[in-house]
Amino acid sequence: MASEIVDLVIVGAGPAGLAAAIEARQWGLSVTLLDEQAASGGQIYRAVDAASARKRAVLGEDYAAGAHLTKAFIDSGARHIAGAAVWNVGRDLKVNFLHNGVSKFVQARQIILASGAMERPFPIPGWTLPGVMGAGAAQILYKSAGALPSEPVVLAGCGPLLYLLASQYLQAGVELKAVIHTTQHNDYLRAASHLPAALRGWRDLRKGMRMLAQLRRSKVPVFGGAQALSIEGKDRAQAICFTHKGQPYRVEASLILLHQGVVPNSQLSWSLRAKHLWNDAQLCWVPETDDYGQIEDSGIYVAGDSRGIVGAKASASQGKLAALAVAGNLAHLREEDRVNRESALRQELQSLVHIRPFLDALYRPPVAQRVPLDDSVIVCRCEEVTAGQIRKYAELGCQGPNQTKAFGRCGMGACQGRLCGLTVTELIAQARGVSPDDIGYYRIRPPIKPITLGELAG
Repeated sequence: MASEIVDLVIVGAGPAGLAAAIEARQWGLSVTLLDEQAASGGQIYRAVDAASARKRAVLGEDYAAGAHLTKAFIDSGARHIAGAAVWNVGRDLKVNFLHNGVSKFVQARQIILASGAMERPFPIPGWTLPGVMGAGAAQILYKSAGALPSEPVVLAGCGPLLYLLASQYLQAGVELKAVIHTTQHNDYLRAASHLPAALRGWRDLRKGMRMLAQLRRSKVPVFGGAQALSIEGKDRAQAICFTHKGQPYRVEASLILLHQGVVPNSQLSWSLRAKHLWNDAQLCWVPETDDYGQIEDSGIYVAGDSRGIVGAKASASQGKLAALAVAGNLAHLREEDRVNRESALRQELQSLVHIRPFLDALYRPPVAQRVPLDDSVIVCRCEEVTAGQIRKYAELGCQGPNQTKAFGRCGMGACQGRLCGLTVTELIAQARGVSPDDIGYYRIRPPIKPITLGELAG
């Protein structure tokens, strides 16, 4: 239990959460940061403080730079509760969490949710076979445990992380059998209109060009504009099949890493019954907030990629802005100081998001990789519900994802809809001929994370 009231409770120790804590402490707020991992850094800077020089060299300068943020957080004096699984955030500003097998809570005056992003579902035939996993998950294995593939790897999908991981694997000596990306000619044309703004973020563009050049120098086979992706195998992955320039291809591999971008981890904001909007540019749900990230007039803010994908540096800027707003609400700074600081932070944020519309347009996941054409493809991995079953539910009158629970337990497994929610929304929208906004999402209820009755009682 917790008896004291904390000025600010932050959920998540990634870039947004750490930056928010540092900013809040600069204005004299008491801060408690809760995070499920053993060390701060989130997914993007996972285990950065313990990383060897070799690992930092492989993962690159952007990863290594996270150490400056984690050190500044430690020096800030904020209270950090590691290994804390937050299972409920209430409108009464109470945060419940599981820590060392015991359920505890902390009472806040204000809250910042910085729960980050997760990989977008990639429901194609064979995606549930052993030997198939997310590229982001594979990267986390290297960050946290130094684990690298001992066999040739195929990377498939779209998005910057695909090329980043390919570059990192080459640096680490991993053999890449192929990189298969789905970016089509129309994607380049769609992105072209955003290029002038993207050029303001020329450093990021230059990094991308370097990664592509590295692939060429390493003579890794790259198949661009691939379509009709599927994984072949009976008991485990044996090959990936696709079409390239109208011709069928098959690349044998027992380890296939899929990726088509990341989406907000919005379970906490959904559980608060906050209004969410369908972001058609990023093809995901985002919470409706004010300019500081506040949900309605609740005293609860959302910052970073859980508010909409913006990237690590921009997430940190959003975290600072949210913390500044909290400091202002709690009368911890003069109005003149707030205005000056806010102006600087907004300029910083604006300089970091110029490239985002370009990336969103260029790496828009194809419909066939979001909404399975094959009725036999499993959508809900926990309950083994297929795309065909969900289409049948829609024919029988199912109105949205929440109703699929009654029709066939879809979304009722351990992940609570994280891996299937977006796919189910788009499947039903397509079947009913309406927009995802008209369909909605699962009704998320606490506990957000699994908790036993014994832990709850304790």
